[in-house]
Amino acid sequence: MDVDVIVIGAGPAGENVAGRVVRGGLTCAVVEDHLAGGECSYYACIPSKALLRPMELADEVGRVPGLPATEPVDVAAVLARRDEAVSHLDDSGQVEWITKLPAEFVRGRGTVVEPKVVEVTGQDGRVTRLTARHAVVVATGSVPVVPPVPGLAEARPWGSREATTVKQVPRRLVVIGGGVVACEMAQALHFLGASEVTMLVRDDRLLGRVEPFAGELLAESLRSAGIDVRFGASAERVERTAEHVVAHLAGGGTIEADEILVATGRHPALEGLGVDSAEVDDSMRVKGSDWLYAVGDVNGRSLLTHMGKYQARVCGDVIVARAKGEPDDGPALRATAPVPQVVFTDPQICSVGRTEEAARAEGFDIRVVEYDLGNVSGAYLLGDGYTGRAKAIVDERRKVLLGVTFAGPGVAELLHAATIAVTAEVPLEVLWHAVPAFPTVSEVWLRLLEEYGL
Repeated sequence: MDVDVIVIGAGPAGENVAGRVVRGGLTCAVVEDHLAGGECSYYACIPSKALLRPMELADEVGRVPGLPATEPVDVAAVLARRDEAVSHLDDSGQVEWITKLPAEFVRGRGTVVEPKVVEVTGQDGRVTRLTARHAVVVATGSVPVVPPVPGLAEARPWGSREATTVKQVPRRLVVIGGGVVACEMAQALHFLGASEVTMLVRDDRLLGRVEPFAGELLAESLRSAGIDVRFGASAERVERTAEHVVAHLAGGGTIEADEILVATGRHPALEGLGVDSAEVDDSMRVKGSDWLYAVGDVNGRSLLTHMGKYQARVCGDVIVARAKGEPDDGPALRATAPVPQVVFTDPQICSVGRTEEAARAEGFDIRVVEYDLGNVSGAYLLGDGYTGRAKAIVDERRKVLLGVTFAGPGVAELLHAATIAVTAEVPLEVLWHAVPAFPTVSEVWLRLLEEYGL
């Protein structure tokens, strides 16, 4: 089969590449060996948020006086809602979307065997040979890393897939890691009935890539809920018996649990693809190639669905421009955006752009501005005990924002305003005229600017 573009991987990034190239008038084939829709749709973003949302609502109700006490969580109903959200792991709807673009959907394992040629091995062993006239795009995502701890792999640990598709919540759970997946799933499963949750965090803080205060607020929340967060802790050996899993801790001691969740990071899914490297330039073309592209987790730039989709839009448009002999170097044809991210814990953590540490390391002359979200009228009205904080990093030479971080209940909805301000490099004296409505939590923007001195 000959087409203009071959996309290996039908997750959100791969689907977006296909949509853009077809919109530009090119033909496309999409290859997928598991579920069209990818990790995000079935095992990550969607199911994890479906599990976290009831916890968020219960916490919100608990902060407002006069509302009836919440009933014990109906775990079966929450899991049923999760199953609906992931289409019961049925990708027929996603496949239909691809074929209606229209694009060819080919089920099987894709391997690049020579320039612009992909062989797809189906479950029955039959091989289909595809040839691209213009480009091959790798969008195969990432796979979890299992640390080389003796006995850990043999103990059949959970990864994010097992945690988000859980059918029976374990009473006792050990979580290895302190990143996003570790924090979100520790909190969600604790809310759903894992009464004994222990987090083993090798570092001295949670969410090591965000501002330290955000991780501190989250650690306080986890501990107040009854989750045992242990910093500087790790397992040196793990074993599974007929009854439970035992983690032997470095420095002595053991923890018994029903399940152990490993959430220590992910690496690009390149095995068996016939591709040695997925390092790309800003047009998403693999360095050293004139026909191979990589988008999403697999290129290692940013392991976030929305960033993979953003890269895919850039990539698809670049491929179309090059295929038509048109200029491919416009500002919309390079992926250079600051990275926004939300951690859907309680409190929510969200950020965009540089942290204070990163800005200083890059040599910027900065000023740091912080404000207590609990002092904003809109936050107070959301209930007693609303706790949160905002932090902005200002480039003193240009008087623009380099980065913003929020931590607090519901702050994810504040992030896009910050993303626009950081991406567009809006001068603070102009941002001053973006008047926040009263009484909303977004009034924190006014308070931050006042703290700065405007």
